[in-house]
Amino acid sequence: MINDKKVLFSGMQATGNLTLGNYLGALKNWITLSDEYECFYSVVDMHSITVRQDPQILRKRARALLTLYIAAGLDPEKNCIYYQSHVSGHAELSWILNCYTYMGELNRMTQFKDKSAKHADNINAGLFTYPVLMASDILLFQADVVPVGIDQMQHLELTRDIAQRFNSIYGDVFTVPEAYIGKVGAKIMSLQDPTKKMSKSDENPNGSIYLLDDPDTIMRKCKRAVTDSEAQILYRDEQPGVKNLIDIYCACTNKTADEVVREFAGKGYGDFKTAVGEVIVSVLKPLQDEVARLEKDKVYIDSIIKNNAEKANYYATKTLCKVQRKVGFPDRIR
Repeated sequence: MINDKKVLFSGMQATGNLTLGNYLGALKNWITLSDEYECFYSVVDMHSITVRQDPQILRKRARALLTLYIAAGLDPEKNCIYYQSHVSGHAELSWILNCYTYMGELNRMTQFKDKSAKHADNINAGLFTYPVLMASDILLFQADVVPVGIDQMQHLELTRDIAQRFNSIYGDVFTVPEAYIGKVGAKIMSLQDPTKKMSKSDENPNGSIYLLDDPDTIMRKCKRAVTDSEAQILYRDEQPGVKNLIDIYCACTNKTADEVVREFAGKGYGDFKTAVGEVIVSVLKPLQDEVARLEKDKVYIDSIIKNNAEKANYYATKTLCKVQRKVGFPDRIR
């Protein structure tokens, strides 16, 4: 607990381009949390290299992601927004926790199996121990809560197991984190395959709307969105494509599904897709304008990177020193 507030940790990988789904499902909700929690939001670039990256592109995307955090409304004075790779405590704690994590636990991680299948030519040890680094991310800041999707819940459970195991040996060292249960962000599906979540790694670029897509591209993607032959704008599972477009419209306008169905009663899919595209453009324009402004202010962004790395390192070091002493490492002479 910091300043009488509970601590919240979350982060996104610096790979690919953030989608409308990332914004409506997660980033938009982060903005409301800083009044209630002491928030640490990381650009998790260390996780990114479990898959081969072009170094120049990774650096560029990491900075772009950090800039997007701020442009979306995360105040870097109230939230600690930083690069994971700028806080060596992540790697140092990860090594220690590797020694308190069992092979059988890591073998059960479904994400390792999925990623191994996708990257069969590069099944590396980092990919296998990825969940331990994630545990270190969370435990390093003594996070009380972690907003996670269903696909990350298994990793959070492992984090809790590691923390409880360590605490049972050495006493009350780590806060055992809980999943953040608050306002659930909209779950946005692919425009081309509405049975799958909209993803920044989608091989079909028409399936995802990226936060920096220009208006013409957004409108084109919406008009190409998969619907069906029923020609009715109804909110039901039997029409997943239409249901997804309604979810997007609701998230962008704060209307309910019933209100949207009534608004477009008797209208065709063409009119509805155009309306969805227009509200997306209106929601993303202020964010895109702020990104453009921030990108020109190199000095400001550099100062955020420097100051927040110092803040993150301060809190990380407090935990790390405690852990190192518990496991028997010699004290550092300062």
